[in-house]
Amino acid sequence: MSISIPELLVNDGFIIPGDQEKIKHFSERSGMSYAKIALNFGYISRKNYERSLTNAGFTFAPVREEAFDTEILKKIDLKFANDHIALPLRIENNKVVTLMSDPSNQLFIEFIKFTYDLEPHIIVASDLDITWLSHKLLGEKYVKASVFELLRRDPESSASTTFTSPQLITIFIIISITAIGLVLNFKNTSIIINVIISTIFLIAIVFKLFLALVGSRFELHQAVTKTDVRDIVESSLPVYTILLPVYKEDKLIKKLIWNLQSLDYPREQLDIKLLIEEDDDETMQAVQNLDFPGIFEVIVVPFHLPKTKPKACNYGLHFSKGKYLTIYDAEDIPDTDQLKKVVALFAKLPQNYICVQSALNYFNRNENFLTRMFTLEYSYWFDYMLPGLDTLDIPIPLGGTSNHFKMDALIELGAWDPFNVTEDADLGVRAYAKGYKISIINSTTYEEANNEPINWIRQRSRWIKGYMQTYLVHMRNPAALVRKIGWRGFWGFNFFIGATSATFLAYPLLLAIFISYLIFDFSTIRSLFPDWVLFMAIFNLMVGNILMIYINMMAVFKRRYFELILFAIANPVYWLMHSAAAYMGLYQLIVKPFYWEKTNHGLSKVNNPTNVIK
Repeated sequence: MSISIPELLVNDGFIIPGDQEKIKHFSERSGMSYAKIALNFGYISRKNYERSLTNAGFTFAPVREEAFDTEILKKIDLKFANDHIALPLRIENNKVVTLMSDPSNQLFIEFIKFTYDLEPHIIVASDLDITWLSHKLLGEKYVKASVFELLRRDPESSASTTFTSPQLITIFIIISITAIGLVLNFKNTSIIINVIISTIFLIAIVFKLFLALVGSRFELHQAVTKTDVRDIVESSLPVYTILLPVYKEDKLIKKLIWNLQSLDYPREQLDIKLLIEEDDDETMQAVQNLDFPGIFEVIVVPFHLPKTKPKACNYGLHFSKGKYLTIYDAEDIPDTDQLKKVVALFAKLPQNYICVQSALNYFNRNENFLTRMFTLEYSYWFDYMLPGLDTLDIPIPLGGTSNHFKMDALIELGAWDPFNVTEDADLGVRAYAKGYKISIINSTTYEEANNEPINWIRQRSRWIKGYMQTYLVHMRNPAALVRKIGWRGFWGFNFFIGATSATFLAYPLLLAIFISYLIFDFSTIRSLFPDWVLFMAIFNLMVGNILMIYINMMAVFKRRYFELILFAIANPVYWLMHSAAAYMGLYQLIVKPFYWEKTNHGLSKVNNPTNVIK
């Protein structure tokens, strides 16, 4: 090849000579091609790269429908093709038809000659088209491992089976006994059911209050200071992988790029993977149309059921190079020093700590009633509840993003369960059961609070369904769970994971009894339940609501969100929305347990989130 693409880009002024040397040295160290580094580490935009090659006489061909020969594809590994953005397809006219984003990549040309003993016939194509086709044609073994690895290694921890036979038998027995009891003695059976439900409801709320009080007293999550961050030597920082699982998020791609570029971490030490589903042409086109350089690598996740975020993350894990790894959603705005703080904290913690959870909160908290309630909930959850669990050494259900893992430990655990729709909560329990610990850190990632009720219910139904899945998985053998996590962990798991869903399901039932008794004054209610039962149910309901209002009021103090404190009074209404989501989640758990209820992002009218979070 007479034309050197690196020299062409310099001559056209798209890459400066100093960056040219950086890219070449990086390529030698990493094994990635020059074009791969230039396009994925913020040196040149795809539009300028294509413009430069087009001006030199190259034509970018549409290649997604190109014919291929499986025998030719067997001789190349996806990771090698991915690192060089090049792919051999077939033999034609005694040459190997080869897709290349950089037609001057001599290393890949020599690979073709040596492997196939033929000259390549090069077709120049965009890096995204080659990436899409490479993963579609060569990604089968990786996507199957992403789906079935945990099931193969640790079937007891997989949610691929929603209800085991013993669990179905237990549920059938409970339903049968209840039905028989209602037939034989309706009144006494109803009393027993009422007492059990109202008691569990109150105990669960009291337990959450206890966690919040413990979390408010101990500031263990303030373990990293500004001095710790300043003392970090940048040349010693390890490679850090960031997974960005997205689906139909084309409207947020530009915002995502700007948020990532604000991270205070050496660019060449960031290994950022944008995980795009094979059928997500909208997001792929949004990346292609960016008019400024990106600092991420696109990984295309081949189609395979279940179509879930954890499956996509497991797939991205196969191509990740970091010592540490975290996940961000498309709309996330992490603190700029978050990665450095995590590295500093891991250096302080004992070796059995394998994950650090950052707090999550919202940049559009004052947008409407729903965002205010959502902010109160996240504030007490991440600022009080999780530190309380950490202090009491109880399994921590991780949040959906900004959980930072040691890569080797994550792989050893079997990574995420692709069949669990609240995969990080499950992973936190699995890590604890293996003897590992999770810490909380004083860093926040700001997200977009869901501001639309139906969209909120869809999102929350998935979360609650995932909690139900997690509870069913880990309670398959209660005795074994006690041996793994001890009695304190066992009861903590039951009252934090199990009772969370149960309280949402029980709430409308208790509220109905309360309304019937106090407002409508139905005589049948009084004849059915003795006064002490009604008083107990009403007392538990009222005290439970008062305690949750108090917890919500506590939530404003650490972040000084004092303007939200009166909205805590509306928690009983907010809980009704939780109940609607819980029953939707329960229904889906039975009929389509692995269905990922998509949450629409980018709905907020807050256009400058950084002004909101200061």
